[in-house]
Amino acid sequence: MKKVYLMLVLAIGMLLMAACSSGDEEASGSESSGGSSGTDTITAWAWDPAFNIAALEKAKEAYSGDGEYEVKIIENAQDDIIQKLNTGLSSGTTKGMPNIVLIEDYRAQSFLQAYPDAFHPLTDVINSEDFAEYKIATTSYEGEQYGLPFDSGVAGLYVRTDYLEQAGYTVEDVTNITWDEYIEIGKKVKEATGKNMLTLDPNDLGQIRMMIQTNGSWYVKEDGSTPNLADNESLAKAFETYKKMMDADIGKIVSDWSQFVGAFNSGDVASVPTGNWITPSIKQEASQSGKWAVVPMPRLDMEGAVNASNLGGSSWYVLNIDGKEEAADFMLNTFGSNADLYQTLVKDIGALGTYSAAAEGDAYAVEDEFFGGQQIITDFSKWTDEIPGVNYGLHTYAIEDILVTGMQDYLNGTELTKVLENVQGQAEAQLK
Repeated sequence: MKKVYLMLVLAIGMLLMAACSSGDEEASGSESSGGSSGTDTITAWAWDPAFNIAALEKAKEAYSGDGEYEVKIIENAQDDIIQKLNTGLSSGTTKGMPNIVLIEDYRAQSFLQAYPDAFHPLTDVINSEDFAEYKIATTSYEGEQYGLPFDSGVAGLYVRTDYLEQAGYTVEDVTNITWDEYIEIGKKVKEATGKNMLTLDPNDLGQIRMMIQTNGSWYVKEDGSTPNLADNESLAKAFETYKKMMDADIGKIVSDWSQFVGAFNSGDVASVPTGNWITPSIKQEASQSGKWAVVPMPRLDMEGAVNASNLGGSSWYVLNIDGKEEAADFMLNTFGSNADLYQTLVKDIGALGTYSAAAEGDAYAVEDEFFGGQQIITDFSKWTDEIPGVNYGLHTYAIEDILVTGMQDYLNGTELTKVLENVQGQAEAQLK
C-alpha cells in the first residue's frame, strides 16, 4: 500500500509540474509573440495609406522568397506608432507589438539607443552598401545595421520656368547656386512678376534642416545627443540666410500644410524648395503642366557645402520577437533586393526608394511632361547619392521646438550670437 501511495503522489506531482510548465510556456509565448500569431502571420505597422501602406501592399504582391506566411498590415498615425512603441518597449513587454514597423529617420536613433535589444539586427540580412549612403548613419547603431532604408527625402528646388523667364532667367541660372544667389534671383523675380519666391513658415524649420545638411551639419554633435547650437557655423549661416529672405520680402508666410500647398497650386510663388514627396501635390494643378522644372537644392555659401539635401524619409525595422526571421525574410525579398518592386513604387505611388540598383530601371528614366519632359526621378536619384550623411541623433524635434523660439527672437532683433547661446543653454537643460 505504501508503494502504491508513493507512486500516486509522484504521478500527481509530475502532472502538476507539466501543467505549470505548459502554462508558463503559453504565457511566455503570448508575451513574446507580439503582433505575430506564430510564424504563419507577421504584422507591419505604418502610416499614410496612399504612400507607406500602399508600398507594403505592393511589397506583398512582389514578395519573391520561399516563406509561407500572411503579412498583416495595420495602419496607425505616425504619432500613434511613436506612442505605442515607447509605451510597450519602455514597459519591457512586447505583447501587441508588430514584427515590422516604419520609423521616421529623424526619430530612429532615439529608439535604437533607448531600446537596442528590442530590434532585430539586419546586418547579415541585407547589404547596406546597396542603399544610399546617407541613410546608413541614421539606421545603424554601434556597428549593427537595424533599419532597412526605405524612401528618400531627397530635396529639390521646384521652379516655375515661366516666372523665371519673365525675370530674364533660365533654368540653368538657378542650377547649383547658393542660397545667397537664390535670394538675389528672388528679388528680381518678385520685381518682374509680383510673385514671392517661396513660402516661409517660421514655426516649421524644415527649411533650416535642409540648409544645414548641405554642409553635413546637424543640431547635435557626432555622438547624436550633445546639442551643437551655439558654435554651429552652419546653423548660424542658415539663420542668417533665413532672415535675409524675410528682410528681402521674397517669402509668402504660411502657417499650415493647406496654405503651403495652396501657395504653389494657385501660382503665388515661383519656387518650392522641399522634399521630392511634394511632386504629386505640385502636379495636382494640371493647368500648370509644362511650367515647372526641378533643379538641385541651393547650398549654404560655405566651403564644403554641396547642392544636395534631404527632408524627411523613413525606414523599416524588425522587432526582436517571435516571427523576426520571417519578417527579415520578407524585408530582404521585397524592399531589400527587389529592384522591380521599386519600379512599381515609382510608377504607381510616386515613392522614390533608396535602393541604388533600382535607379537603373525604366521607370526611373521616364520623361515627365508636367516638368517639360524632364527625367525628374533620374535626377532625384542622382542627387540622393550626393546627400551628406549626418547623424540625426536623439533630439531633432525637441531641439527644433527650442529653435523656433530662437528664430522668433532673432527675427525680432536679438543678436544672433545671443540667440544661439540661449538655445544652447535651453537644450542642455532640457535634454539632460
